[in-house]
Amino acid sequence: MTRLDTPPATAATGTWRPRIVRPADLGVAASPEGLREFLAGADIAGLLTAERAVFFRGFGIGTDSYDAVADLLLPERLAYVHGNSPRTKVGRNLYTSTEYPAEYDISMHNEMSYAHAWPARILFYCEVAPETGGSTPLVDGRLWLDSLDPEVREAFAGGVRYTQNLHDGVGFGKSWQATFETEDRAAVEAFLAGAGAEWSWQPDGTLRVTQLRRATLEHPVTGTEVWFNQADQWHIAGLGEDAAALAAIMPEEELPQNASFADGSPIPAAYITHIQETGMRTAVDVPWEAGDLLLVDNVAVAHGRRAFTGARRILVAMS
Repeated sequence: MTRLDTPPATAATGTWRPRIVRPADLGVAASPEGLREFLAGADIAGLLTAERAVFFRGFGIGTDSYDAVADLLLPERLAYVHGNSPRTKVGRNLYTSTEYPAEYDISMHNEMSYAHAWPARILFYCEVAPETGGSTPLVDGRLWLDSLDPEVREAFAGGVRYTQNLHDGVGFGKSWQATFETEDRAAVEAFLAGAGAEWSWQPDGTLRVTQLRRATLEHPVTGTEVWFNQADQWHIAGLGEDAAALAAIMPEEELPQNASFADGSPIPAAYITHIQETGMRTAVDVPWEAGDLLLVDNVAVAHGRRAFTGARRILVAMS
């Protein structure tokens, strides 16, 4: 695919693609001011519900103009509390998109679909484009669900059990302090109680958290049912060779994260592979240029990342 706005309508991608918005489309200046002019009078909620993802290119957004534009696209930026991806906070609830190694793809997912609450919108900003690769694949959540084998869909009907082991500052994975952006155990416990999670403090200071969540979700506006979970990103079969090596020396219940069916029974590795491969196969790639913005409906559409070379710096904020 050479142009994002003219991908082939195939059995793999379906007919959906993100909406591309350029200055000429809006009749405004090719500048951050031109984009702000449009956004100030636009029905962003209606546009995003209709299009599911909107890609802004050619407006020359820089770090000095980002906040003024982002404030019009995200009603209230959320902190990445209880997030499991390795990220660095670089601004006002603005984070690196991930610090996962460049040589690996990141499978499709809806942000924080394992949690009791998740962002409705995600805004990606390209500060530095990759030299090669590094596209952000997007997949229509309904297409992903419909493309899964009926046996897999039926197996997940009861939901997913997610388990985290968050260390106390030294260990594998993230610490509980970094995950919840606090040093206060009481604040963490209050958050988890509100989330309907189960937790326990281990003798070494590790926090073990268990949550039961749905595998699919109905979109709050359209009512469309979509695939909405991160079982494949929590299951050892979906985490690559390093995670498999860790599982070989560590009991499953002590892994940094793991997923099972809601009743605690194991999810077959073949199901995890099928879910990941189906999501990536049905996705449409969004290639990056510096200054691009991508606004995504986090329920309707899942996202991932292609492997890349070069400096690639994509920042993310949520609301």
